[in-house]
Amino acid sequence: MNKYITEADRYQIEILLKEKYTRNQISEILGIEYHTLWHEIKKGTVKQLDTNLAEHYVYKADYAQMKTVKNMSNRGRNLKIGNDHKLAGYIEEMVKNKYSPEALLFHARNSGIDFSVKICAKTIYNYFDMGLFLNVTYHDLPQKKAVAKKKKRESSVALNNRKGQSIDKRDPEIMERKSYGHWEMDTVVGGQNKGKSCLLVLSERMSREEIIIKIKDKKESSVVHALDVLEKKYGSRKFREKFKTITCDNGVEFLDTENIEKSRYTKRKRTTVYYCHPYSSWERGTNENINRMIRRFFPKGIDFDTVSEKQVQAVENWINNYPRKILGGISSNQYRESLPA
Repeated sequence: MNKYITEADRYQIEILLKEKYTRNQISEILGIEYHTLWHEIKKGTVKQLDTNLAEHYVYKADYAQMKTVKNMSNRGRNLKIGNDHKLAGYIEEMVKNKYSPEALLFHARNSGIDFSVKICAKTIYNYFDMGLFLNVTYHDLPQKKAVAKKKKRESSVALNNRKGQSIDKRDPEIMERKSYGHWEMDTVVGGQNKGKSCLLVLSERMSREEIIIKIKDKKESSVVHALDVLEKKYGSRKFREKFKTITCDNGVEFLDTENIEKSRYTKRKRTTVYYCHPYSSWERGTNENINRMIRRFFPKGIDFDTVSEKQVQAVENWINNYPRKILGGISSNQYRESLPA
């Protein structure tokens, strides 16, 4: 595939469009990434009037070339990245490792890696739009600039959950994310008819710390058992301090409120659970954002029965060491290290 579109390519695109070739066909003929071609056609499309004064839109190669030259001159005689092959290689490597442009720049800063030129995340996105990279394309980015409309999540929801406390009763200060120990809980499931195992995920609201546990099935008892294991790992006192509250949805796997809150080793409650309103995933925004990161490694349709504990732990470590824009460019682990003891 070409790294960028030349002036000659533009005239070929104009001819092929007039001959009613599809964009997929043009992409194959010219060896241009489909997304790059789509962006090019959009850029070079102009409105014209026919002999009946009716409006129609056509791609004009000369207009597209003029806009390209103008854009290039506005950003300088040469593309910045062309002067720093080390930077180009670093971007390709980090994108292959599932880093977004924002995150890879934070990683470079935190690691003390310097380049001869300075660019921002928006510029990197623009370079991907132009198809400048040899070994990665726009489709390799973990987060696209244009996010498709989210499909409604299919899950078993208990609309009459009378046992648990509503999120309406949660302390409003928790919304401010100013204190550590308030978590959101969810499950990440595999494909239909592909095993029973799934992931129990806990996301801390302030630090974005993530805990991921593989559980054998999506049942109440499996969720409770996973929390029992965590309580044993941390000890009852530390567990109470670390998991002050847990907010989850009304999925049937979370409805054993009593045993989620009940300590296995003391007579005290180990945590307090709150339940979101039905079909209100935005009330667990941290969960939803981090679940998308998990899907970079475990895409929809995966069979979690085939995923090892070691693989799950590796993803948890990756997320907790991932530079986060919302944390000022540092990772969850670095942020927690900065908190008062």
